[in-house]
Amino acid sequence: MSDIATEIAHDSAVYKTLLESTKAIPWKIDWKTMTFAYIGPQIEHLLGWTQDSWISADDWATRMHPEDREWVVNFCISQSQAGTDHEADYRALTADGEYVWIRDVVHVVRDDDGEVEALIGFMFDISERKKTEEKLKTLQRELEELSFKDGLTGAANRRMFDSIMELEWTNARRNSQPLSVILLDIDYFKQYNDHYGHICGDDCLKRVAQALGGAAARSRDFFARYGGEEFVLVLPETDAKAAERVAERCRSLIFKEQIPHANSETGQILTVSMGIGTILPGQQDDPRAFLDAVDRSLYQAKQQGRNRIVNGG
Repeated sequence: MSDIATEIAHDSAVYKTLLESTKAIPWKIDWKTMTFAYIGPQIEHLLGWTQDSWISADDWATRMHPEDREWVVNFCISQSQAGTDHEADYRALTADGEYVWIRDVVHVVRDDDGEVEALIGFMFDISERKKTEEKLKTLQRELEELSFKDGLTGAANRRMFDSIMELEWTNARRNSQPLSVILLDIDYFKQYNDHYGHICGDDCLKRVAQALGGAAARSRDFFARYGGEEFVLVLPETDAKAAERVAERCRSLIFKEQIPHANSETGQILTVSMGIGTILPGQQDDPRAFLDAVDRSLYQAKQQGRNRIVNGG
C-alpha cells in the first residue's frame, strides 16, 4: 500500500472511531437504492436492533411508532426530493417493544449534476427532552387548574416562576445546556403612578405584560410577572448572545406600544431596564445566587441611566 493510501486509510479509521464514540448515531442511505450504506454501532445500544439489521429505508420506517410513521416518512421524502436539509422528531421502536424519542437530522448530498445522491445524518436520543416537555405541559395545566396566574396582568406569577426555574435549572445542569434569565423593570414607574394615577398604572402593567408575552417565542420560553413593576423571562438552551437578542426584542415591543410617560427622565415614552444572566449550571452552582447576579445586572442598568440592557453573561 502506498504512503498516500496508508494515510487515507488511517484518516478514515480515525473519523470512523470519532463518529462511533459519540452519543449521536451517524448513518448514510444511498438514494437510488434506498439502502443503508452505513449506520453507527451505537444504534444497538439505543434501540436494541443490531447494526447489520438496518438494510433498507423500510427498516427505518417500520421501526417507528404507527402514529408518527406516515407524516415523518412523507415529510422526509418530500424534503429529500427537494434537496432540502431537514430534521424530524419521532418515536422509534426498540427491539423489546418500547419506544424512544429520536431527533433525526438529515443532510442531502448531491452529485456533480445536482441530483440527490445520498442522505447522511445523525440520530439523537431526545427522550429526556420530551420528558421535560411533558413536565412543562403538566405545569401549564397546573397553571390553569391552581391559578398560577398574576391576578392583574394575566401573566404567570412568581409561584409559577419558581417552579419553572427549578425545573429548567435541573434540566440545564443534567444536559449541560446554557440557561438564560432576563429581569425587566419599568423605568420610573412610581412617577408614572404619581402622574397618571394607580388605575392607569394598572392598565400600563397589563399592556407591558401583553407586549412582553410576545417575546417568549419558543414553546419552552417562559414569561412571568416577578413582582411590582418587574417581569422575568426564562430562556432554556439559550446563550448570552441569543438572550441579548430577546432582550432587544423586548425593548422593541415596548417601544411599539408607545405608552406615554410624561414624568420619565428617559423621554416621553415608557421604557424598561433589563439585566441578563446566562449560566451553564454545575453541581456547585445555586439558582438563588444566579438570580441575585441577574438582579445586580438590572441594578447596573438602572444606575447607568435606565432604558438599557446590561448583560452579565
